[in-house]
Amino acid sequence: MRLAHTWSVALFGVDGVPVEIEADIGGGRPRTQIVGLPDTALNEAKERVRAAVRNSDEEWPDQAVTLALSPATLPKGGSGYDLALACAVLAAAEIVPDDLLGNTVLVGELALDGRIREVRGVLPALLAARRIGLSRAVVPKATLPEAALVSGIEVLGADTLAEVTRWLRGEDNGLTAPDPAVPPPEPVAPDLADVLGQPDARWALEVAAAGGHNLLLIGPPGTGKTMLARRLPGLLPPLTQDQALEVTAIHSVAGMLRTESPLVTIPPFIAPHHTASRAALVGGGTGIAKPGVISKAHRGVLLLDEACEFAPDRLDALREALEDGEIRLGRRDGVVTYPARFQLILATNPCPCAPPRDTDCTCTPAARRRYITRLSGPLMDRVDLRVRMRPITRMSITDDSRPEPTSTVRTRVRQARQRARDRWSTQGWTTNAEVPGPYLRRELALPRQATALLDRGLSTGAVTARGADRCLRVAWTLADLAGLEKPDADHVAAALDFRDRRAA
Repeated sequence: MRLAHTWSVALFGVDGVPVEIEADIGGGRPRTQIVGLPDTALNEAKERVRAAVRNSDEEWPDQAVTLALSPATLPKGGSGYDLALACAVLAAAEIVPDDLLGNTVLVGELALDGRIREVRGVLPALLAARRIGLSRAVVPKATLPEAALVSGIEVLGADTLAEVTRWLRGEDNGLTAPDPAVPPPEPVAPDLADVLGQPDARWALEVAAAGGHNLLLIGPPGTGKTMLARRLPGLLPPLTQDQALEVTAIHSVAGMLRTESPLVTIPPFIAPHHTASRAALVGGGTGIAKPGVISKAHRGVLLLDEACEFAPDRLDALREALEDGEIRLGRRDGVVTYPARFQLILATNPCPCAPPRDTDCTCTPAARRRYITRLSGPLMDRVDLRVRMRPITRMSITDDSRPEPTSTVRTRVRQARQRARDRWSTQGWTTNAEVPGPYLRRELALPRQATALLDRGLSTGAVTARGADRCLRVAWTLADLAGLEKPDADHVAAALDFRDRRAA
């Protein structure tokens, strides 16, 4: 008997850490132990792997088996190590050759009968393997489309452990190569032409799409708040290749990928129910925290419908992510960071009774204030655009009042985004909402006459310093939509008007 080793990957958030698995056989009575900080699921792999090996017509060593996972100080968990553990033991027992194992990463959970089950996080796992120079990967066949997204590494899929052992012996090449990638069909987005009236809200939605800004829609039921919010993703441009891989990695860890179209190419749209817990929103769990809905909405849209029905602590938990574009979660086994750069859309009624007209409201002033102040001041300071929506007064549509379709608005949005992308390309930003305020004030400072109204708002306390920075970002977006090189006083005034507290 001798030592053998192979490779698997530990996941920390969306970052993979290659794990070398060593197997040693001999030196004591028959037993199997795993060292290297395994969690309960990984410790139970001993029984799964032993049964899978026996049921694949292979012999489990009748001696002491020691499996070491390195780096030893790194906590490890999950069932994705099963396939690598089985192959390491069989190679150490000289049942299969180890020629192919040294440069191969193995990912997959074993069933008791030897079937290889799919696991989460295959994409970030293979990205980590490629980073250290491994040239080959064996993954569950069901995850081949996802694994094929990683270039520069040979990917093979297997249904059973027996297929892998035959491949290691060189008896046949029963492993499956991925099929050629097929572009997913273009999704059909809801059309803006379905929304009647609301010119102010439609304009605010266009500005939000063009600059990546956060938006509050407030008004009575039935005015189209949710309809408008659900049409925002249709205005946004497709994700770039780097953004698509970034979003796909998060969805892979969260188990949200579809086999038929694993690569996420369009901005995600996530709309949690108002009863969602704080951990569901920002992420959580024991051991290593799992991603929440704010990370699943990365590079896309997060809609909080009936926002004032959310508990205040849930809403305030979003504040740091809105500012930083990421969320840091500390749990027992370490701190992980998940990307969380999303557009926040808040839709809410103005009061609990929510009548069609404000004059019919039966709420007391204290009740109305208590309801709307669930949207705290610090949270609202991070919302760039606030719009009060009015009841619909006419259902008939004439040629003069026919709403613009999504295709028309999307063209203007993409032109504005391209102007912003060209302007910020050397700094790495893609939208105006990502640009730090100090950079706008120092490097691209506007003339004093253009910012006079904003300075007055600061001096009177009508706007905070953070709010002033956000007004400048909105002003740049308005200039991009107008096709101008830089904002003027009218754009700054319009941006400040969007932050009018009376809209909330």
